[in-house]
Amino acid sequence: MVASYDTIIVGAGTSGCVLASRLSADPARKVLVLEAGRRDRDIRVAIPIAARPLWTDPAFNWGYMSEPEPNADNRRIPVPRGKLVGGSSSINGMLYARGHPRDFDQWRQMGCDGWGYEDVLQVYKRLETDWRGETEFHGGHGPIAIAKAANSRELVAPVLESVTAAGLPASDDHNGTTPEGFGPPDYNIDHGRRASAASVFLHPALHRPNLWLITEAQTTRIVMDKDRAVGVEYVKDGKRERVNAHEIILCGGVYNSPQLLMLSGIGPADELRRLGIEITHDLPGVGRNLQDHAGIGVDVACTEPIGFDSQLRADRFLLSLVQWALLRTGVCASMPVVVNGFIRTRPELERPDIQTLITTTSRDARIWFPGWRKGVGHLFATRSTLLHPESRGQVSLASADPLAKPLIYFNLLASETDRASLRAAIRSTRTIFTDGPLRKLTGAELAPGKDVQSDAEIDAYIRRTVTTAFHGVGTCRMGQDAEAVVDPQLRVRGIEGLRVVDCAIMPTITGGNTHAPALMIGEKAAEIMLGE
Repeated sequence: MVASYDTIIVGAGTSGCVLASRLSADPARKVLVLEAGRRDRDIRVAIPIAARPLWTDPAFNWGYMSEPEPNADNRRIPVPRGKLVGGSSSINGMLYARGHPRDFDQWRQMGCDGWGYEDVLQVYKRLETDWRGETEFHGGHGPIAIAKAANSRELVAPVLESVTAAGLPASDDHNGTTPEGFGPPDYNIDHGRRASAASVFLHPALHRPNLWLITEAQTTRIVMDKDRAVGVEYVKDGKRERVNAHEIILCGGVYNSPQLLMLSGIGPADELRRLGIEITHDLPGVGRNLQDHAGIGVDVACTEPIGFDSQLRADRFLLSLVQWALLRTGVCASMPVVVNGFIRTRPELERPDIQTLITTTSRDARIWFPGWRKGVGHLFATRSTLLHPESRGQVSLASADPLAKPLIYFNLLASETDRASLRAAIRSTRTIFTDGPLRKLTGAELAPGKDVQSDAEIDAYIRRTVTTAFHGVGTCRMGQDAEAVVDPQLRVRGIEGLRVVDCAIMPTITGGNTHAPALMIGEKAAEIMLGE
């Protein structure tokens, strides 16, 4: 006999965890969550400073790569995505950035009624317990903790003085009064532990008798009855299973949600026919409109031993781990970002087009000890990302095999405007290290290097090194036009009983890290569904 539920949520990622918690609060609603990954019990998931190694660990990661990118020297770009309970909220950098108010008003103007800034602001406030307390812009009593940065505080003042000397603005609240400028970042960290969507929303709800979670169960197909979704098939321990529900919610993320739709015959009909997939519903927008924040770096040597490399000496780092285990404090309880900045590279822009993070640690940082191996040295490392790319990519199927990885094509740097913004970002970042107090602390420019100056030289560096910020969105776009995949209630157009609830529904990418919007989308979807 096939088990039946009121709601099946496919994917225990960021949005899925929020949705599962909210919907199962109604004891009359039977909710099943299917997650392809494992449980999030590994202690490294909870330790903030341990985030970066998780991005490449196959135990926690889908291991996706892009197709060769023609505007990036035909390189394949890594695409880390969390494959465990909590999804990417269990492996990300925890930086909390809602996006610019104009981002959401743009959604509303594109036909997404109910998704303007004033609408989503109330949802954000309901989610948050912000370290600033309850204000016009921040929540003070929600489930998700918003903490201020703890590491590198002694460097914040000289960095901000250098930012000002370079003619760039400062901000003390990116998610409130001043969305433009440089200032210390906010984090999803609660008393020194990662505040993932799983730990905050899903785990506290799993005691409910009407909520079920099945892990290591990869959904392979949506079961249809004419134009209605009635169930899903999944594989667990090599066995194919089926479950039914009144409504199916896809929360697999920007790559897996469109993949599952297409495997189920919902998508661009011509593409699916070529793979031998029976067409359920011709929906040409599925998989299209892929956007991510293209990113490049400027690294400068530090002439004083003030970087994070000192903390990575093996004996000191071991003591820091003990401190974290006992007190949930110290360098392991946060991330080594000094400031986070949102800037406009052209004065006529209505909102920032670049986000720049300044840290005191290399992307190649590692544990070291004298006589064993050297550290990577002291430096200021920056990462600048393009917030509102014009370039668009797509996700498609490699084959009809549901266990095959999807094809990911970002089409990075296809737009001259995108390339010009990244060139400007490199030049503005350089001024921070030459026009203020940081000048006394910096040595040689390590990347791109002082000889890289002309537009052509900078473009070559960008092509050689560009990656993404792992903020993919848009492949199941929300709207009311023919190319939209879901309507503003997140219902798949033309199919009953089926919704998409994750960052795939974004019409345009938000100007900042996408974890906070993913939380908001889950909460907003619950509001819509419970209201119905």
